[in-house]
Amino acid sequence: MRLISRVIGALFLLLLIIVAGGAVWLWVSPPELLRVGDGYAAKIVCSNTFIAKRDPEQVLADDVQAPGNPALKLVNVSVDRDDGVVTARFLGMFAPNYALYRGALGCTTVPDGDLQAARSAAFLNKVRVAKSDSLWPDGNKVTLNQDETGVVLSKLLANPDFAGPAMRAIVIVKDGRIVAEAYGDGFTNATPLIGWSMTKTVNAAIIGRLMLSGRMSFDDQNLLPQWSGDVRKNIKLSDLLGMESGLAFNEGYGAVSDVTRMLYLDPDSTRVAANAPQEVAVGERFSYSSGTATLLSRLWMNRLPNESAAIAYPREALFAPLGMSSAVLEADERGTYVGSSYLYATARDWARFGQFLLQDGVWKGQRLLPEGFVGAMRTPTTSSEGIYTQVQAWLAGPGGSDAQFGLPTDTFWMLGHDGQSVAIVPSANLVLVRMGLTPGWVDYKPQILLKKILDITTPAKTSGPADADRVVQDNQ
Repeated sequence: MRLISRVIGALFLLLLIIVAGGAVWLWVSPPELLRVGDGYAAKIVCSNTFIAKRDPEQVLADDVQAPGNPALKLVNVSVDRDDGVVTARFLGMFAPNYALYRGALGCTTVPDGDLQAARSAAFLNKVRVAKSDSLWPDGNKVTLNQDETGVVLSKLLANPDFAGPAMRAIVIVKDGRIVAEAYGDGFTNATPLIGWSMTKTVNAAIIGRLMLSGRMSFDDQNLLPQWSGDVRKNIKLSDLLGMESGLAFNEGYGAVSDVTRMLYLDPDSTRVAANAPQEVAVGERFSYSSGTATLLSRLWMNRLPNESAAIAYPREALFAPLGMSSAVLEADERGTYVGSSYLYATARDWARFGQFLLQDGVWKGQRLLPEGFVGAMRTPTTSSEGIYTQVQAWLAGPGGSDAQFGLPTDTFWMLGHDGQSVAIVPSANLVLVRMGLTPGWVDYKPQILLKKILDITTPAKTSGPADADRVVQDNQ
């Protein structure tokens, strides 16, 4: 018995040593993957707390932990509202990572922990927007029709089989007016929502504004100083916009990759893509790259006279003219806009941008994008086999060709992570915004919803009241 007690005691001591050693290791040199998870948690909680005014614990549970890696359930966050700092730690102790709220610039990850430098890197004044009683899109007033079409559309959007899991907002714009909208529990027409990769299309439109004034061109080359001594000097702006530059970039999100390093471990989000080698010749391969999109942000920012002018430009050149008063484009710790991922706006403001593209870059009679620019957004690249366009947009919705859903051939898309989408259908004069927290593995197809809406709103196929139940029950 004495021997058994000694063995048990020795094993217990060994276990304590292992646990203590593991704790020291996690404290002193935590794995980068843990810091990625903590950076992600801190950033999502920060933006939704300070921009969207949501409860941080609910955001952690719903947005971070529920759809993500199971390890994220072991992440704790603390929110300092006075200083605008969100800190995330694994098991409440290890691998800390930070996010900082910077007012009109939203939140930024601060992976090096230098909050003071992050505060001083970039600044944008908040602007008080006067309330308007004008109808959308001039103001924010929406008067929904209660006619037969309106009734059928309302029933359609209330059906979860068409709205999709964890829907947060749907807005339908027909002939320049909002004709139907719906919101998930806890969300309203005033809630800013992240567009994830839909931000890429908006970022491209900012470049279009600079093209209109002659400060950028599709044919621009010698884009970065570090590219001047090798083949990368021949990469054109158009090659980056079409995601066919040949630059190496790992877009995988399941581990420490180029994209997760860019977003959550590096204070300079352009570093990885700017220093990436060119793996294949230009135009040889379509390679979807958030690094490329953020690099595009730095390129257009470099064309402005100074950093202050660059920081102010999206609001002055695009958001203010379109009336997108809720739009918050977030920058990295060093002040470069994360044009790949981080634009928050209400669903109605996302709809304004969709309507802007439907109108070929013209707003209130003023051309804001060069002629042919939106056309390039609708023109496929050869390397993508027709699914991606020359200017940061998609010709196919998630999961397959639009033709199999019976959609018009001129439909094009803005798409983002977790079920964000804006469909633009010029031939039907229609825009559909659908936002949510709907992971790809759910296999939700907004094309099905869009097809139903088109069937209802196309005059020759308008349904009567007796057809309402049939319309929303089809394909269930």
